[in-house]
Amino acid sequence: MAKVAKHAAPPLVETARQLLRQNKTDGFACVSCAWPKPAKPHPAEFCENGAKATAWDLTRRRCTPEFFARHTLTQLLSWSDYDLEQAGRLTEPMRYDAASDRYVACAWDEAFAAIGAELRALDPTKVTFYASGRASLETSYMWALMARLYGSQNLPDSSNMCHESTSVGLKQSIGSPVGTVLLEDFEATDAIFFFGQNVGSNSPRLLHDLQKAVRRGVPVVSFNPLKEAGLERFQNPQSFQMVTGQATKISAQYHQPRAGGDLAVLTGLCKAVIAADEEARASGGLPVLDHGFIAEHTQGFEAFAAFCRDADWNDIEAASGLPRANIEAAAAIYAAAPAAICVYGMGLTQHVLGVENVHMVCNLLLLRGNVGRPGTGPCPVRGHSNVQGQRTVGITEKPELAPLDILKAQYDFEPPREKGWNTVEVCEAVLKGQAQGFIGLGGNFLRAVPDSPRIEAAWRRQRLTVQIATKLNRSHLACGQVAYLLPCLSRIERDEQASGPQTVSVEDSSSCIHASFGDKDPVGPNLRSEPAIVAGIAKATLPSNPKLDWDAWLGDYALVRDAIEATYPDWFRGFNQRFHQPGGFHRPNKARLRNFSEATGGKANFLKPTSLSATGFEDAPDVFRLMTLRSNDQFNTTVYGYEDRFRGVSDGRDVLFVNRDDMRSLGLIEGQRAGLATVSEDGIERTMSGLRVTAYDLPRGCLGAYYPECNVLVPVGHHAQGSMTPASKSVPVRIVPQ
Repeated sequence: MAKVAKHAAPPLVETARQLLRQNKTDGFACVSCAWPKPAKPHPAEFCENGAKATAWDLTRRRCTPEFFARHTLTQLLSWSDYDLEQAGRLTEPMRYDAASDRYVACAWDEAFAAIGAELRALDPTKVTFYASGRASLETSYMWALMARLYGSQNLPDSSNMCHESTSVGLKQSIGSPVGTVLLEDFEATDAIFFFGQNVGSNSPRLLHDLQKAVRRGVPVVSFNPLKEAGLERFQNPQSFQMVTGQATKISAQYHQPRAGGDLAVLTGLCKAVIAADEEARASGGLPVLDHGFIAEHTQGFEAFAAFCRDADWNDIEAASGLPRANIEAAAAIYAAAPAAICVYGMGLTQHVLGVENVHMVCNLLLLRGNVGRPGTGPCPVRGHSNVQGQRTVGITEKPELAPLDILKAQYDFEPPREKGWNTVEVCEAVLKGQAQGFIGLGGNFLRAVPDSPRIEAAWRRQRLTVQIATKLNRSHLACGQVAYLLPCLSRIERDEQASGPQTVSVEDSSSCIHASFGDKDPVGPNLRSEPAIVAGIAKATLPSNPKLDWDAWLGDYALVRDAIEATYPDWFRGFNQRFHQPGGFHRPNKARLRNFSEATGGKANFLKPTSLSATGFEDAPDVFRLMTLRSNDQFNTTVYGYEDRFRGVSDGRDVLFVNRDDMRSLGLIEGQRAGLATVSEDGIERTMSGLRVTAYDLPRGCLGAYYPECNVLVPVGHHAQGSMTPASKSVPVRIVPQ
């Protein structure tokens, strides 16, 4: 708390009060991670980054018109992400004045009228409506509807950059684009497998469930290139451990594959489990595979099993970087567990073959019927608070994922039916000069995307850019010819509308829907809620619609929830009556009921990988696999400070993590400065200099450095096949000593 107070300068009493409301049934949903909110929460149901997110929203600092009068945008471009965040909460709607290179205050009605006029003059198919993962279900539904009424299907969101490989891969394997695991499954499971997920930094509240599982004898097996503290040991700050100094050992086995080596690891696990089954049956023992489940609920098993049998252990060891014995030891735990969960993160999804990584997780689970019964299933750990929920209510560039015929009848219009732009395609359109406008509902798009310097340089060619935000970030400093910066309420603040204080809702990573209620006085009288801003833009842009009353929705968000229920009746039955229940209400998931892909008669699919390496490039002696990482002092692009205490870093973010043996072979020494140069075939030079060489426990041939700074090294074309998720966990680079 002292560190939070030092950097965020929040009112301490109010911060403490709000933290006790965080992730509670009668409180607000944290704007940080999307880990589920339990029906019976801990007294302090928040993690360190969740506390920081709350404190930063409560900061006393203000980013006022006077601030912008003192600083041109060109000057602010030299500021760090951390310093921009420290400017504090935005207080007034601002218009960019190109002559002075400054934001100047304007009235809301003026901003809405100008934005509406500009949008009406643009080609809707060339305008992007981007959403970050923090916007509520109500706002997200309004946002997607506004875009489609306008004529745009360009509805990318932050999931494009992290878990789009999950949405594609799970859908192809088990018929559902989301995981099947609920919190209660951690109480029923017999083994937990982790792949490429740093629980300590990205979802620390999960550690409570892991600790409980470990204490009842559940083995945790972790696969991650870096040794991450949260998967090694957990000292519970809400227990007697803080007094005794004792910690719970989390991982029974901790394996460190090469970056991109998970396809080989998973192939080896499946190969070992299939071999164990064949040996057991040959000797008259009990089968290891769930043959009944495979016959009744899956297809493609024989071809997949043949692939695994044919896979050579030498090739698996070379591609994974792990000895056969280690993989077989992990497989033995899996084979002995009656029920198992596979948890994974962006260490699987952000590779060229990231979708195939997801397929392989499902293959492993399907072998033993570990989908659709208690204590089992795939558990992708989503990042931002409501990123999964936004897709649920229509924010998607893929027309087949939205109920367009229902929307057509509900609002009497013809929705666009062509595919829109995802995040990478927006970047490509900007580079080609095709993008005409960008409306951003939160986020820090220019900092989050790959090839960020190239995208930023081309960004200003757009006619219109509009950013809705609570605090200043770099994306606000690159403006189109017409640009507006619109300040919104945070989720913690009271949202007073015509019918009184409003409640919003979010969906967590387990598909549970929760209410969120803010009660803090807004930081300024001229802020508006996200729904109010969306409604303001919509009314200024779109013709009137007798079936749609934006003002009525704005006056009472329950009417928006009624509309969501009408559009998605199977998922949101009784929405207004149910979303206050402790633990939220679960949105139905057919895969959890073993009703898998409709395209295959309700069966799940065993899908073979095309390679044992997920990187998508050939190794060379001097080429390393760069993984971009987050520190525990940041969330996504928001940098709270310069410490990464879990990795022993306390003095900056200009760090390059290198294996000690690689350092010796290259003649590098601790603290030496080095640069990186991307190895790509497009002829574009991408370099980064001034990184401090730091020895770290990671496999040879692999490097780690911080995101978003290292996005300069990620080519926009280096993305996952089938999902276009940027492949930021295996970027081919060379080290350039300085």
